[in-house]
This record gives sequence, structure tokens and C-alpha cells, in this order.
Amino acid sequence: MDESILESLARGKSPTTLRFYGWSPSAVSIGYFQNIREEVNLDRCFLDGVDVVRRITGGGAVYHAMELTYSYIAPEDTVPDDILESYRLICAGLVGGFKHLGVTAEFAPLNDIVSGGKKISGNAQTRRSGCVLQHGTVLLGVDLKRMFTYLLVPDEKTRDKAIKDVRERVTSLRDVLKKDVPYGKVADAMKNGFAEALNLELVSGKPTKDELAQAEELQNLKYTSLEWNGRR
Repeated sequence: MDESILESLARGKSPTTLRFYGWSPSAVSIGYFQNIREEVNLDRCFLDGVDVVRRITGGGAVYHAMELTYSYIAPEDTVPDDILESYRLICAGLVGGFKHLGVTAEFAPLNDIVSGGKKISGNAQTRRSGCVLQHGTVLLGVDLKRMFTYLLVPDEKTRDKAIKDVRERVTSLRDVLKKDVPYGKVADAMKNGFAEALNLELVSGKPTKDELAQAEELQNLKYTSLEWNGRR
């Protein structure tokens, strides 16, 4: 859907779009440049019904489960040419959203948001056809043992160390606020944060028929294909 909206925007058929979504079933996404066989336990994902897909953006492998995911798709000339500054601008929406939730957070170059020195949001970006697409995560909770069931580590000893290392570097809204925060409340907070930080006039909407049709075509011909997902 993110790529479909980007292509529709490039053709002048869709407006600048801010989208929020979750994952059902849970999934692993890998960065555009990664080797899927080196990053993902494909057998375990298949057995547990966890989807695996390659993104059109770069970055590392991500296990998507307890999170709100956003995408911001806009004309390229509305964001800074400098990649760092464009991340800083768009991520300001997230920082503002966290503030609405009572969480102190800040932008951490190149593309993270941290709270209390720990990562609470990771982001990735691509530019094509005169448009910019940035999407990323807002961690509602983190199950590290489950995450490393699907992401590959060389052996059991390394797995335990990886879990410990990530626990020291990553947090979530549940960890910070000591309670679960409903998805809808987080989405509303982020919506307000983006509107304020990027001076957006937001109008609620749903994907158009053309966007849905293009998304379905991309799903069938690209994102479910071995040629795309296993290309590296």
C-alpha cells in the first residue's frame, strides 16, 4: 500500500498521505539491500504463520508485532534535500506524538527516536519519481525472545547475548509508561504530532479504488514473489 500511494502521488492522483497501520499476522520485513536467508529463520516463520517481506526502503530486519506503523508520503520538494534534515523534519511528528502521550523523546540521527537513551522508533526512507516515502515503527511493546525466534543469530549463546544487548538499547511505550497504551490512542497522538510539527491540515480518508487495485497488483506480482523477496 505504501508503494501504491507513492506511485499514485507521483501521477498526481493522490495527495500527501499520512497513514497508520498494524500487522496481522505478525511479520518480518527486511531492508531492500539485505539477504533474506542471512537475516530470517524462514522455516520457523513458515511454521508459525509469520509473514516475511522485503521493503523498498533500506535498513535492517524488523519483527513487526506489538507496534503502530506509520508512513508519510509526500512530494520530494516539500522536504529538505539533505537526508538527515529530512529525517529530522518528519521524525519531529513522532517526537510530538510521544509528547502527547506523556513520553519525552528525541530524534537520534540518522533515523531513530529515543526515550531515556533507548530506541523507541526506527525509521526508513526512499525517494523516487519526485516523491519521498518514509515509514517506521512506534513500539507499543517488545517481546525479544519471540523476535529472535524469527531473526537469525548464529547460535544459542549468541542469541542470549543479542537479547541482552537489544534489551539495553531498545524500549517501548509499555516499558516507559508502565502500562499498555491502546493502538487507537497512540495513532491519535501521532496524528496530532505530525499535524503540528509539519503544519499539516489532515483530512481523514481511506485508500482509493485505484490505490487498492495497484496495491493488490503489487502484492500478487511483487511482494509475494520469490523473485522480489529472495533477490539477494
